[in-house]
Amino acid sequence: MNVLNNNDKTGSMKMTKLFKLSLITATLTMATFNANAAVEIYEKDGMSFSTDGLVNVFYSNSSIDSTNAAGMEEDRTQSRVRTGFLPSNIGFNFSKQLSDVKIGMRSSFWVSLSDSDNNRDASPADLGTGSLIDVRQFYATVSGSWGEVLLGKDFGLYNRANILGDELLLGFGQTSDFFGLVDGGNVSFGNIATGYTYPMPKAQMTYRTPDMNGFKLAVGIMDPNKTAGDSSEELPRFEAELMYNTSFNENSSMKAWVSGVAQTSEINDVEQNQSGIGYGVNVMFSGLSLTASGYSSKGLGHVAGLDHIVGVDTIESDGYLVQAAYTMGDNRVVLTYGESETTDAGNVEVVGIVGDAVHSNTGIAYFRTIVPGVTAVVEYNNTEVDATDSLIAEDNNTFSIGAVVTF
Repeated sequence: MNVLNNNDKTGSMKMTKLFKLSLITATLTMATFNANAAVEIYEKDGMSFSTDGLVNVFYSNSSIDSTNAAGMEEDRTQSRVRTGFLPSNIGFNFSKQLSDVKIGMRSSFWVSLSDSDNNRDASPADLGTGSLIDVRQFYATVSGSWGEVLLGKDFGLYNRANILGDELLLGFGQTSDFFGLVDGGNVSFGNIATGYTYPMPKAQMTYRTPDMNGFKLAVGIMDPNKTAGDSSEELPRFEAELMYNTSFNENSSMKAWVSGVAQTSEINDVEQNQSGIGYGVNVMFSGLSLTASGYSSKGLGHVAGLDHIVGVDTIESDGYLVQAAYTMGDNRVVLTYGESETTDAGNVEVVGIVGDAVHSNTGIAYFRTIVPGVTAVVEYNNTEVDATDSLIAEDNNTFSIGAVVTF
């Protein structure tokens, strides 16, 4: 039984509603794969149209030992056949060259495969399939030698590089029962809430500079996220990302980044300031990839690491992720550890805890390319939750095996 259900039925219902809206958007863009996987449908006279897609499915078995807010210990085991970290999706891309200016458009549509019978407490009308169609990207771009302007809906800039650099992107990751992920009808969580926050898709106007000796800067104004239904946001949400890429030779390279976010809300004449910084570095040489990243925030991402959920600025969250991956031919092995800590979590009523909470995930994964575009995955993750001020704790061991198909 979920830890939250044992603590507070009302809080559990709130959490269920929250995840119906939020978990379906709790992974990230297929932009990483588009350059290599897109299928050209039409290309003539400077105009092109292409499509890309992904389908994955995993068998997972989770063994959970937990302690609820009353100090009662429980254990259970749950098998699932479900979506992994990335939902299944399909995207469409259009571009047209007009003299020295290029215009483009992208739309992507995402679905979950984990909705067969995901809510045993729901009414019969709510049971069964209900994948929904989640539009995470719908934007236009205008680019030239001066850079690029993006107009529309896309993933945020804050912690974007952290999650895109996760070696478990095509895998499974953490499924904390504390967040309702074992029985949830949507995705697993990769290292969201155990190393980084999720760059929720946002309506935005973003400018990206051209490459400047390896540096690229992106700055954007985003639709603000409200602290409450009647809160006031005088200014938009501001996000930025600075990326640096360099190659030492054909077998070695380095990538480093820093990102930030700032927003101000006012509720009942009290001003709340939300802010955060993300950072990381990746070094690759001779098949070995080493990554270290982290973040620090105030008032952001305190519920399941979803950065669109904002709160009072006394809530602080910090996290880091370290990973090593080695690729040899069609085989890749990943070792990963991530941790996030939230302080003053008692201000998050929907979670129902007080004091501090630490979430961590340790994992090992094996990826095998069967044929180009088809990858088999075997993975083990140990997720732990420690909210000792509330007596809440969890030790979750999840084994998963699955396949990912991309085009």
